[in-house]
Amino acid sequence: MSAAAFLLSFATFFLASTGQQPTFSRSSSQGGRCIYSFTVPSPIEASCSEPGEALNAVRELRKERVAQQREVESMGQRLRVLEDWVTGQRGAAGQGARSDVRRLQSEKVDLLRRVQRLEQENDRLRDGQCPGPPETPQHSHQIAREGRQSFFNSRQRAQPGQEASSWSFEDTGYQELKSEIITEFSASNLIERNEAGGSSTSQQSAGCGMLEWVGEPVTFQKADSIAGRYGVWMKDPEPVPPHNRKHIWRINTVGTEIRQLYEYQDFNQFTKGYTSKVYILPEPVESTGGTVYRGSLYYQKRRTRTLLRFEIKSEIILVQKDLPNAGYRGAFPYSWGGYTDIDFAVDELGLWVTYSTSQAHGAIVISKLDPNTLEVEQTWTTAIRKRAVANSFIICGILYTLNSYSIQNAVINFAYNTITNSSKPLVIPFENRYRYNSMVDYNPAEKKILAWDNFNMVMYDIKLAKI
Repeated sequence: MSAAAFLLSFATFFLASTGQQPTFSRSSSQGGRCIYSFTVPSPIEASCSEPGEALNAVRELRKERVAQQREVESMGQRLRVLEDWVTGQRGAAGQGARSDVRRLQSEKVDLLRRVQRLEQENDRLRDGQCPGPPETPQHSHQIAREGRQSFFNSRQRAQPGQEASSWSFEDTGYQELKSEIITEFSASNLIERNEAGGSSTSQQSAGCGMLEWVGEPVTFQKADSIAGRYGVWMKDPEPVPPHNRKHIWRINTVGTEIRQLYEYQDFNQFTKGYTSKVYILPEPVESTGGTVYRGSLYYQKRRTRTLLRFEIKSEIILVQKDLPNAGYRGAFPYSWGGYTDIDFAVDELGLWVTYSTSQAHGAIVISKLDPNTLEVEQTWTTAIRKRAVANSFIICGILYTLNSYSIQNAVINFAYNTITNSSKPLVIPFENRYRYNSMVDYNPAEKKILAWDNFNMVMYDIKLAKI
């Protein structure tokens, strides 16, 4: 094989393996030599033709912008120190210091210009300023459908006779990128006046208030296998003997037939990973939306809109009831995916469930449940799109939503009050320390937030403002 043929074969194989489509041409120079040319689409061209690559470009630009903003802040601190020092200096030493200040100021201005260019490039990519027709809402939905179809196709490539896991952690890139783009939009663009009816629930429970601060996460346990990347861990705020408030329960939710409920006697045993008992649930679990309340595990039956009440003491399902019109199996999940269509919550006022329906057009619906019968007592329809938030929890009858599951410095961005039927935007810092938060729940007995962040089970202190 000639050298040219070998290079052509190697380049074609390599570029094909990376998903790029090269073009090849041959020409002659004035000296009579052959010139072989390979042409590969540039990143900018690729981002115009492939939405996923454009999102990747936005993501990389954002990272570079954040890094340069940090550099600007660091340089500003250095400038302030030098300027303070120069003020008290005289002579040649002072002249040299002032020269350093001027140099740093020049570098800072240059960095600020670069950050501004990155922000403009970020906006250009995000707004879809590529050749072709402008993006419309229908086009956005088409991109989402194509992304979901790609996700399902990748699951169907399992080995013959082996069921493809619907929780494949290798197929989450689309959801992550979609979440980061969605959460760029302002809260005011997503919250509208609510049209729900009045509320008969009162907020007179002791210790109730509006959330105003969330502390740093404290890690208690880390899962030791891929089965624990996503999950839910729970404490019963109103336990029933033989259990008490020290007991902890955990479910790893990566897999296709999740039935194991792990019990721990206390935090000491939990942090060491020593289970006191493992329950085999009669029906498999769907997603990370379960909770423990008054001696029962409440969860969604896999592949259905059926709500289950599993009594832990007797190890039997006492109640199962369909949630009317609720979307399930990826119809209205949180932005990270994971079939998080139905999410139980417990607060000072009792048992709740958040979900969405076709009638609500994807907006979050909140229902208050009777914990004994699972009958819906009252329902509120918000104007907050469920797919636009990463998770939610309820404190004192107020629903709070999280803007991102993968951004480390995320924020609690909305609050919906079931007492006043009103919504308002918030900016309460919330740290996703491990950058993949798949479960966020509130424990009213301890006034803590529990979360499952990328294999890690963490807890947050909170502060409530008196109403």
